[in-house]
Amino acid sequence: MDAQGRGRADNIDPADQWVLNPNTGEYELRLTPSGAQPGVPRPRRGTPSAATRTRSAPARDRAAPGRDRDAPGRERDAPGTDVPGPRRRRAEPPEPLPGRRRGRNKPPKKSKAKKILLWTGGTMALVLVAVSGAAYAYLKHLEGNVSTTDVGSSGKSGFSKDEAFNLLIIGTDKRTGAGNTGYGDKNSVGHADTNILLHVSKDRTNATALSIPRDLIVDIPECRTKQADGTEKVIQGTDNVRFNTSLGQDDRNPGCTMDTVKAVTGITVDHFMMADFNAVKTLTSAVGGVEVCLAKNVDDENSHLKLSAGKHVIEGEQALAFVRTRHSFGNAGDLDRIKVQQQFLGSLMRKMSSSDTLTSPTKLISLAEAATKALTVDTGIGKVSTLKDMALELKKVPTKNITFTTVPVIDNPADGVVHKTVIVNPTTAPAVFDAIKDDVSFTAVKQKEKKEAAAVAARLKGSRSAASAVRVDIYNGGAQAGSAQETLNWLQNTEGVLKSSQLGNAPETLSKTTLEYSPDQADQARKLADLMGLSGSALKPGKSEKNSQGLPAIVLTLGKDFKGAGVPLSAPTKAPDVEKSTADKTVCAK
Repeated sequence: MDAQGRGRADNIDPADQWVLNPNTGEYELRLTPSGAQPGVPRPRRGTPSAATRTRSAPARDRAAPGRDRDAPGRERDAPGTDVPGPRRRRAEPPEPLPGRRRGRNKPPKKSKAKKILLWTGGTMALVLVAVSGAAYAYLKHLEGNVSTTDVGSSGKSGFSKDEAFNLLIIGTDKRTGAGNTGYGDKNSVGHADTNILLHVSKDRTNATALSIPRDLIVDIPECRTKQADGTEKVIQGTDNVRFNTSLGQDDRNPGCTMDTVKAVTGITVDHFMMADFNAVKTLTSAVGGVEVCLAKNVDDENSHLKLSAGKHVIEGEQALAFVRTRHSFGNAGDLDRIKVQQQFLGSLMRKMSSSDTLTSPTKLISLAEAATKALTVDTGIGKVSTLKDMALELKKVPTKNITFTTVPVIDNPADGVVHKTVIVNPTTAPAVFDAIKDDVSFTAVKQKEKKEAAAVAARLKGSRSAASAVRVDIYNGGAQAGSAQETLNWLQNTEGVLKSSQLGNAPETLSKTTLEYSPDQADQARKLADLMGLSGSALKPGKSEKNSQGLPAIVLTLGKDFKGAGVPLSAPTKAPDVEKSTADKTVCAK
């Protein structure tokens, strides 16, 4: 009998048969074993059951010849105790045990451990077949819900559980889905109306959600899009336009938006997820509503949101109205609406990670259905198994360490008196972008390895050699072409490091610049670190090489973070002070 048929027969909701496995953090299908069949006698004491015989046989086959198969410290059964009892007819009651009166004493209860073993032996095969079949079929069903877009070189081809990742979340204003004809611009091709760059740290202790205003004036770079027939179309760039036109306008796809984010922030986007109006409605309904807070009464004639001051649980149409409301909050501009949206997303994250949601198979299944139907993603994460892996990695981040902030901006001076658009703040924005690129948390995260951090800092402490004593081989491991030669010229002609050589490209590409040296070259390494502006994390003790003259030399490999000869490469250890909020706290919209 299949899982659903079994649930109906026992008057059990099929969703309740999915049970959380605490060891894996995932749900597994558990089928309750059937009760004892009438007319089938239970085995006598001392007589192995069929399940026990079946279960124990392989273990014996695996035992090494001549070895005692009994667990250490246990005695073997007394001789004769493994002899089966006399046969009897099917309807005949079992013989009473010695010393007991027939019908008076109940048979001893099986221990909890024995019950578990019997359950495992009797039903595990059925469970494995049911789980593997149902899970595979359901995953394929969910995969059929997800829409994908090939963004080519704009994104990565896969997802790594061991690296930091940057996910661009795009909310479009396209009027797709039932009941959405009254929202947004009826002529919109689907612009990038809401944009959040989510950076998840490598150690999963923190994440930063950086909102990018739709009215930010940017230069959209040229982008290459894949067409339905497999051909490539190049869309020319456009200068001095709103960020939201990086999607939809001139047939631009999400890959063009990803390229624009990199052009503006310098941050490489790995993947994207795009959702329309329906996503807000279906996701909030799937989790049973999301709690929001208002500091004042709101009756917005544009979004049709009508709520009193205080806390409310909203879902569906009301949730969509909440995130679309602009004229009733702050200065009635898009920047204040972004704050409201951040508050809403923080509340949604709390609800999705709550025990009420995680322990409810019904809610999880509804959430999986809603999310996969509402999302369009790049082909690099188009499989449901990959989306699940990404979700589990994000789940590791405590909500108190998920920071919401916005690209620092100033009013666009080109607008004149009436400010309608903004531009990147050239004074404060670079520090925010650098912190995200360097995987620096915007919250106070406890260091997992204090000893390692102290050791890294200690690498810069100690004596320094003279620049003329530094012997270094320079490689290009991911920097711009010509960087190794540029660095060689700068070190020799400006800094007096005459014993330096440029040896071309490194065997592998590095994201960070490194300086490798042996213990007796530490004073040279510290001097070169001072000249290059390297942090302690860039220094790699324990290794060096012989230069062309056969003399020991430290090894400088320029990574993707190299900014030019003489430009310090020290990574920030503390994020800049910006206006922000965290996902664990409720902030009332004003």
